[in-house]
Amino acid sequence: MIGEDLTLGIIIGAALVDSINPCVLGVLIFLLAFLTRVFSSRTRMLIGGLLYTIVVYITYLALGFGIFKAAVSVGVASGFYWVAAIIAIVAGLFEIKDFFWYGKGFSLQMIPGASRRLKAYTAKIEKLQEKHPRSSLLLIALLGVFVVLVELPCTGAPYFAVLALLAQGSYSAAIPYLLLYNFVFIIPLLVVIGIAYGGRTEVLEEWRRRHRKLMRLVIGLFLIALGGYMIYSLQF
Repeated sequence: MIGEDLTLGIIIGAALVDSINPCVLGVLIFLLAFLTRVFSSRTRMLIGGLLYTIVVYITYLALGFGIFKAAVSVGVASGFYWVAAIIAIVAGLFEIKDFFWYGKGFSLQMIPGASRRLKAYTAKIEKLQEKHPRSSLLLIALLGVFVVLVELPCTGAPYFAVLALLAQGSYSAAIPYLLLYNFVFIIPLLVVIGIAYGGRTEVLEEWRRRHRKLMRLVIGLFLIALGGYMIYSLQF
């Protein structure tokens, strides 16, 4: 079923849609601005940003493998497929809603309280940087794990849909697709880090705010199309 129903276009499209989510970009831009201020060095900001991105890649990949293996091992791949398709469509509708009424009513966002905890963790990084500069990088790595987990309600729909498609095939066949998905996912993050390294962090945040509604619309349309495709593919 992977060969018939899953294409590189879906993998790449879903990963890009996942990574341009305002939640993902907002947290990264906030972290880069923080690192630039605390480290007072764009080189160290670059190192911290790259470390954060690598940890995000590993965590997201491990999470994907875990969900995939659980769905296949427990034998709920078919049920997971339907749930993921419905989640994609519903999430898409909420994303489109935010294009017209951003932030009003229910919106897909990080786990409640995550923003407050994120600021608390960055404050700890700042204190640790003053006493033990090298140890602060460890907290940045742990921050990457934390962000992946708390962002799932906001960003997880495309990933769940892809995992559900992959779960219709074998574990070995899914490995290269998962590696590709997560690699494509971090490409926009690396681009943002590169721009921030050039001293354009404020421009990035301004761009994100200006285009966040459009990003929501693109994500929403893609998710509805993907969910519809998943349901349609069951009929043929």
